[in-house]
Amino acid sequence: MKRNIVQCLSLIFLLNIVLGCSQVPKELPYLGNKETVEKMIDGKMVVDTIYHKIPDFEFISQDSVKITQEFVKGKIYIADFFFTTCPTICPKMKTQMLRIYEKYKDNPNIILLSHSIDPRHDTPAVLKEFRSNLGIKGNAWQMVTGDKAKIFEIGQKSYMVSAADDPTQPGGVVHSGAFILVDKNRHIRGIYDGTVPAKVDNLMEDMEILLNESSSNNK
Repeated sequence: MKRNIVQCLSLIFLLNIVLGCSQVPKELPYLGNKETVEKMIDGKMVVDTIYHKIPDFEFISQDSVKITQEFVKGKIYIADFFFTTCPTICPKMKTQMLRIYEKYKDNPNIILLSHSIDPRHDTPAVLKEFRSNLGIKGNAWQMVTGDKAKIFEIGQKSYMVSAADDPTQPGGVVHSGAFILVDKNRHIRGIYDGTVPAKVDNLMEDMEILLNESSSNNK
């Protein structure tokens, strides 16, 4: 009887090892439209996939400094859309973004990029005070403003989230509570509900996958 128990335990142990080794590391999807193109490589015609990509942009930070795609070049970043006087979901979003900031504020490979959708009110000075009240320091979390039409356009067409005027909504605008995970090549790899802690937990888990992915690609 004792021998059978030992054999069973040994079998379970070996099975766990086999299952653990057979697990395939999670790979994040590429979100958005994609297209295939043919190109000549080393004299051979091959099919390449072109994934949806965040286009070049130019906004103004809380420090009145231009923030362009060069600022996030080679980095993983989280984008969101908000406004400082938002009475509904923004406070929840900023509470969750603070969690991400506190965890990654010293990681040079991570940037947080919050876009104001109320640029008339949210001047750089207002964003600077708002950011200071949250206890944000350094460059890891940038809050940007700029031309409203361009902010709405990049939100809707590039980040694939809602951002528009709506006089029926509190604050006169409507926007998504999403946090968008963008890889170092400006491809969207995940969209998460920034008002739900469990979803933000998932986001941070996926950030780790991208960080490992980036490290492997840099070897």
